[in-house]
Amino acid sequence: MTPREPAAPAPVIDALAWVHVRDRRLLCARTIGRELYYLPGGKREPGESDAEAVAREAAEEVGVTLLPGTIAPFTVVDEAADHYPEGTRVRLSCYTAEHTGTPVAANEIADLAWFAHADRDRCAPAVRRVLDRLRERDLID
Repeated sequence: MTPREPAAPAPVIDALAWVHVRDRRLLCARTIGRELYYLPGGKREPGESDAEAVAREAAEEVGVTLLPGTIAPFTVVDEAADHYPEGTRVRLSCYTAEHTGTPVAANEIADLAWFAHADRDRCAPAVRRVLDRLRERDLID
């Protein structure tokens, strides 16, 4: 009998997102060509801090400016990555922040929506977990 090779660890995508709640609804974005909704965010560029990356992504995707002194950790979720090969995980570090400007779909974003917990099935798995945590803290309906 030949010993089995240990299974390779599942790939992990390290990403950041802006969590913005208004009127007890979470701002979500849908990328062009995708069905499920995500949070505004993405991956760090080399040398960026979490705060710099989440602020850049929010500006690029929804056209708002996050106020630097207000960017604060909200939660980190580890979940199956949507639209990646099976077994791929996403580690999503979520931040809240005050902002200037009105969110609008920009660049690769097809549209924006404001979701309650009941809308979670329309979201990627990591966003569902964020909606659960918002509900647990009584921040959304």
